[in-house]
Amino acid sequence: MRKLAVCGKGGSGKSSLVALLAHGLHAHGYQILVVDSDESNPGLARKLGMLERPAPLLELVGGKKNVFPAFSEGAVPLSNVLTQEQIRISDLPPAYVAERQGIRMVSVGKIYQSLEGCACPMGALSREFLGRLVLQDDEIALVDMEAGVESFGRGVEGSVDHVLVVVEPSFDSLELASQIHRMAREVQVRSTWTIINKVMSDSLNQTMTQNLAEKGLRVLGSIRYDQELMHAGLDGSPIAGGQAAADMAPVVDRILAEIERP
Repeated sequence: MRKLAVCGKGGSGKSSLVALLAHGLHAHGYQILVVDSDESNPGLARKLGMLERPAPLLELVGGKKNVFPAFSEGAVPLSNVLTQEQIRISDLPPAYVAERQGIRMVSVGKIYQSLEGCACPMGALSREFLGRLVLQDDEIALVDMEAGVESFGRGVEGSVDHVLVVVEPSFDSLELASQIHRMAREVQVRSTWTIINKVMSDSLNQTMTQNLAEKGLRVLGSIRYDQELMHAGLDGSPIAGGQAAADMAPVVDRILAEIERP
């Protein structure tokens, strides 16, 4: 029960909070696998302090055109790790895993060229990879999802245990959180939580917490607006400390209390 998808509106700060979560969970002794399932944004590796991104998992099935044939019923299995019924982190070829300070990362794939087609094969690959991924007792997978809810349409969240929705102070973000909560129930995700990001006042935090509670969403905590975090995002610098990390600490404790429950 240790696969956690981080969802939310574009620009809400998903990738930054994934980096903070990875460091916070690792500090509690867990081995962390960060799964970059966002086919657009390229900056997650740098937020984790990795100078180079790992080779995309998409290459292991021979590119986008081969994803659906590789996983279709009755397909001839390819001779690589992704077609195994069970995938362990240790099974992944080194070129496809980046690592820094005990945190590992894999990337499903990115869209790099115009007219190369939609991202549906990447969603299918994310779903299959996460569904086959087997974690050891001391391992947690954090999945940085693409913005919005298209991944639910592709069934990706059906392969995770928990969904954490990053909510920023905007009407659209609040409404999207409610939609994600409903969709997560439809695919029988075990838990859906929210975390409020970019909070600029206690009164704003209180208003958003109340709004989310009225929508039936549980708030695990809030991250105050942090200029240091914003500058790190602008510079492409690693994200680990500062006020945002301090705010994340109780959120990490609450997540661990949930996922460690029998």
